[in-house]
Amino acid sequence: MEPDGAPTSSVGQTCDVGELIKQGAEARVYSTTFMGRPTIVKERFKKKYRHPTLDKKLTHRRTTREVTAILRCRKSGICTPTVYFVDYESHRIYMENIENSTTVRDYIASEQKETQETNPETLVSLAQKIGTLLATMHDNDVIHGDLTTSNMLLRQPVDSSSPVVLIDFGLSSVSGLHEDKGVDLYVLERAFLSTHPNTENIFEHILVTYRKKSKKSSDVLKKLDEVRMRGRKRSMIG
Repeated sequence: MEPDGAPTSSVGQTCDVGELIKQGAEARVYSTTFMGRPTIVKERFKKKYRHPTLDKKLTHRRTTREVTAILRCRKSGICTPTVYFVDYESHRIYMENIENSTTVRDYIASEQKETQETNPETLVSLAQKIGTLLATMHDNDVIHGDLTTSNMLLRQPVDSSSPVVLIDFGLSSVSGLHEDKGVDLYVLERAFLSTHPNTENIFEHILVTYRKKSKKSSDVLKKLDEVRMRGRKRSMIG
């Protein structure tokens, strides 16, 4: 069942997919224009090693999940790219190209370099925005599945009012399980601290804000602690 809220096609309507800018294991990403607007096209391609019927079913399901997660986030007030069009026959999602933006990853690095500090005040403010975003997302039962600072954007010029734009919902799902939300936070924690060394204090601000803003934070953060323990055990066992 396709999610409500985005124009769709199931008859393979042909549209220009533009210039290839990225290819991953699951999809290709193109830059183009759609209805006169700068657009990103995400196309899930066929996996030849899978049975065609199974491949079509799985690809359709993952495309639907991604669109559902984006629309659910937008409905709850989270900034994401606008979905312009979905072609379920070619498995393409046409969405807003967030131009004149920088990744949170690059912004953190630039702020640390400019201020010569590991945890400047601007990053505390950013951490609070991220914590609020995650609390809202999880309270609406959206699991991102690939939370990293590369999948968060800031429109330029960046100032105190700049919202965090969440992108790349390719591994997303809808779940009310505290375990799934705890794992989501753990994925971000691992990515955050490995990409940005010595920023434990900044990440703690994310969790403090999450605790304040989320109605279900107590149970989710307990699960986060459990996931951390399992991760440590696996590291010790090797």
